[in-house]
Amino acid sequence: MDLHQTLSEVFGYSSFRPHQESVIRAVTSGRDAFVVMPTGAGKSLCYQLPAVLRSGIVVVISPLIALMKDQVDSARMLGIRAAAYNSGLSSQERAGVAISLRSEELDLLYVAPERIANGQLQQLLAGQSPILIAIDEAHCVSQWGHDFRPEYLKLGELTTLFPDCPVAAFTATATKRVQEDTIGRLQLRQPLVVRSTFERPNLFYRVRPKEQVRKQLLKLVREHSPSAGIIYHSSRRDVERTAEYLQGHGVSALPYHAGLEASVRSDAQEQFNRDEITCIVATIAFGMGIDKPNIRYVIHADLPRGMEQYYQESGRAGRDGEPAVCELLFSAADIHRSRYFLSSVTDEQEKMRGERSLNEIVRYSATLGCRKDHILRYFGEAPDRESCGACDVCNGEVVSEEATRDAQIVM
Repeated sequence: MDLHQTLSEVFGYSSFRPHQESVIRAVTSGRDAFVVMPTGAGKSLCYQLPAVLRSGIVVVISPLIALMKDQVDSARMLGIRAAAYNSGLSSQERAGVAISLRSEELDLLYVAPERIANGQLQQLLAGQSPILIAIDEAHCVSQWGHDFRPEYLKLGELTTLFPDCPVAAFTATATKRVQEDTIGRLQLRQPLVVRSTFERPNLFYRVRPKEQVRKQLLKLVREHSPSAGIIYHSSRRDVERTAEYLQGHGVSALPYHAGLEASVRSDAQEQFNRDEITCIVATIAFGMGIDKPNIRYVIHADLPRGMEQYYQESGRAGRDGEPAVCELLFSAADIHRSRYFLSSVTDEQEKMRGERSLNEIVRYSATLGCRKDHILRYFGEAPDRESCGACDVCNGEVVSEEATRDAQIVM
């Protein structure tokens, strides 16, 4: 089958989304790629389709273990022979995956980054000569990225270990600086570079003053009821308290953070995916890896750590292309709390990066200009329009007042 026939008969699409076809043609011809596409733009098709089109195995490296089961299940429903290999499996289950790999019974293998550094798995893969290695959440490689992970550094060895295999790096959030750093650290060889627009026309962005936060959250959740949504907090304690408060007022909500047992987190995610509950309350610091298309709202009850995090987390809303709302509750107290946490950071470079990120998200929250344009400019785009029509500022919800005289009196 050719590209378009495979797209139609296996995946059920009549046409490619922007940039998908060029990426697929590049990697199937043996070329490396660095791809920046926003959440919901269809990055997974760029490595799933080659797994169907060509003989051999495609390896996908992802840090989101919680999401791998969903990805494997979705691929299998399409007829793709897929499996995951990570620390969440028992030794017996991993042995079963290894047998399937040796027997050439897999098209697609999802692995955690620490597993790809394992000598045994490298030997297994070397015996199969993978046709593509795809690195998801590739910004984790960069020291300038918002979620740097040391285990990702070893991925720079892949082009040496598998010199004939193309490597494609994918991320939803990368400034030009992160892009250059990531390409260098991964040792990509003259890659095709794709930067999709960061514009999400179906998302509406709003910032509200934070006041009596739990009552405020309950009111917002009820406004969106019965739609599904996510609330982010910066601490596990606040996650637990908000979830309990919402439950006490008749909202089907569950907490989700790294301190909970893996089975509890998995159960909460499954209930959310099946629409058995309508609201997940999660920590900002913990990546949910949620793959749910019909999330209608994302509320940040605390300041995100920076613009990259905010764009990625808020971008989990509206992945189906339908209208969704991204709310941020903002207060000066959050700034002081973030600065207090930064004061305990001993690495000076890390502290400086944290302060820059904090200042950027504060500027976004306090801006009297278009919020969408602020996001686009941060990622290197230059929007040219009078109004986005999809944020509180452009819609006239934010009222500015002349305060020069008051400020002079205070000074």
